[in-house]
Amino acid sequence: MIDQFQEIMDTLKKNKLRTTLTGLSVSWGIFILIILLGAGNGLRNGVMQNFSSRAVNRINLWSGTTSLPHNGLKSGRRLMFAENELTAISDQVEESRLITARYNTNQTITYGTEYGSYGFRGVMPSYYDIEKLIIPPGKGRFINEIDMKEKNKVIVLDQKIADVLFRNEEPLGKMVRAGQVMFKVVGINTKKEEWGGSNAYIPFSTAQAIYNPQRKFWQVTFTVDGLTTESQNDRFNESLRGMMGQHLNFNPEDQQALYIHNAQSDYVETMKIFSGITLFVTIIGILTLIAGIVGVSNIMLVSVKERTREIGIRKAIGATPMAILKTIILESIIITTLFGYIGMIIGVGLTELINYFMEQAANGKPVTDEQQMSIFTNPTVDIGYALFATIVLIIAGVIAGYLPARKAVRVQPIEAMRQE
Repeated sequence: MIDQFQEIMDTLKKNKLRTTLTGLSVSWGIFILIILLGAGNGLRNGVMQNFSSRAVNRINLWSGTTSLPHNGLKSGRRLMFAENELTAISDQVEESRLITARYNTNQTITYGTEYGSYGFRGVMPSYYDIEKLIIPPGKGRFINEIDMKEKNKVIVLDQKIADVLFRNEEPLGKMVRAGQVMFKVVGINTKKEEWGGSNAYIPFSTAQAIYNPQRKFWQVTFTVDGLTTESQNDRFNESLRGMMGQHLNFNPEDQQALYIHNAQSDYVETMKIFSGITLFVTIIGILTLIAGIVGVSNIMLVSVKERTREIGIRKAIGATPMAILKTIILESIIITTLFGYIGMIIGVGLTELINYFMEQAANGKPVTDEQQMSIFTNPTVDIGYALFATIVLIIAGVIAGYLPARKAVRVQPIEAMRQE
């Protein structure tokens, strides 16, 4: 086996230029495959990061204005939710899990001489998990059920608000004024808002009592389980619209009366798109690799033609067809694997370099003012793709060497030795 390998290496060294040019076509094919897969991963990771910033299985409802008459009522009615709708969703929607009403407004928040106008949200305790807020140890807590029951005047601030109002002071336990009402700071949320801006959060019951005496609101968010396909989500949206139509007295066909954003449906559709992109990228990469394999096969045919006399002599002195077949195929595998790994190393190195510079650029951005949405993150290739590429290279070497090897096996010793 060692002698056979040495013979193959001697043959490759004799034709360095041809071997190099042949191998470069394989290197280029693997390089393109790795770059395409890395780019696909980067796009997928960026979108997945955006999905993971909130509960993927959330449903957002916004009440709207009717555009169709219904049950003797004219169009143009402004619809609003009440606590009855929250109860109905919790009790009648089997798939529902966490739920929160939302009262959204803006308030000027003041501490001492510092103040600013910020988003002001009345929410329920489950809002924390739905929106995946982050309150690290030592940063207090979020709104709880006791706050809701007792309508406590407590407030949770985004980190940016705390930095502006308190500067170097410890905010926990301090009192801030929102409009004309004093609130006690009980927690600091360190999660950055995706679209910029900052918010303060108070118990929904407190917001209703102080700022919203009509007790009407226009947004509800809840999570669902068990909706894993596009058809399931479509049926759920239709059923939910019908149920809400009964409660709010509007035509379920009236799209402007109720707006439904099903994040789970968006997630399912996005994953289908990325599955298609991954398949497309893989096919393009493999086709590029096949072009390199064809080049290797052609060069191996030329090599066999040039070595016809040598092969004939080897057969004449006792070399078996299987030994000659193995030698030619092994030579092809060595070329494709060696140069394939060169292309793989360069491709992986380039994706890692791009990822490094992207991380450095992200770390250099201000964390409070920039938009935090990302569409391209970690464009690298994992070990699974490297193993896949290794298998492809070995198969490619066998395919590229098989036809030339068959041609070599069929060489007749007498005819071969007649050739110069």
